[in-house]
Amino acid sequence: MKVLVACEFSGIVREAFKKIGHDAWSCDLIPTEIPGKHIQHDVLDVIYQNEREINFKGVPHSFDLMIAHPPCTHLAVSGARWFKNKQKEQKDAIDFFMKLINAPIEKICVENPVSIMSTKYRKPDQYIQPWQFGHKRTKKTCLWLKNLPLLKPTKIVEPEYILYGSKKNKSGVSKYDKLWGPLPPSDDRGKLRSTTFYGIAEAMAKQWGFRMEMI
Repeated sequence: MKVLVACEFSGIVREAFKKIGHDAWSCDLIPTEIPGKHIQHDVLDVIYQNEREINFKGVPHSFDLMIAHPPCTHLAVSGARWFKNKQKEQKDAIDFFMKLINAPIEKICVENPVSIMSTKYRKPDQYIQPWQFGHKRTKKTCLWLKNLPLLKPTKIVEPEYILYGSKKNKSGVSKYDKLWGPLPPSDDRGKLRSTTFYGIAEAMAKQWGFRMEMI
């Protein structure tokens, strides 16, 4: 099966599919962190390379499955306070999201945190959390699916929190703990937050990869 992981620099999802025998490629504007089949380019050119008459040497001209992680900076509801100041950026982000979900690929998963796409497009097919896949972290993530089954939890664990915020609720817990889990503020937090958890990547590969091979 030919798999495209759109907007992935970590290589985690790509390698999960490669591990079980699929021809998996990642694509992002920045280099991959794990050496492998990575296209450092605009993913829309890769998806529509036939129509745009672009040839990427050695890269498939079509894919059976795409898992996409479009940037959420201008979509996530956690940044709603700044929406009025970035309307063009938000429109561009919505357009990019829709081009991914409407790509000419049979099986598609587009993931994002809780965002305005629930109203601009439609509600997601499911919400997942890292703690459902063996990671003691919280990060509510939406999955919009096309011709794919819901992702089943593989290892449910109790999430852990680290206190670092100064504003506490009535229970004495920082209002940021539940959102960020054990990942405190840092210069590269945005990049770290966009990286897929290994447990989720493995579940995608095993459940969607094996399932599709049997169809």
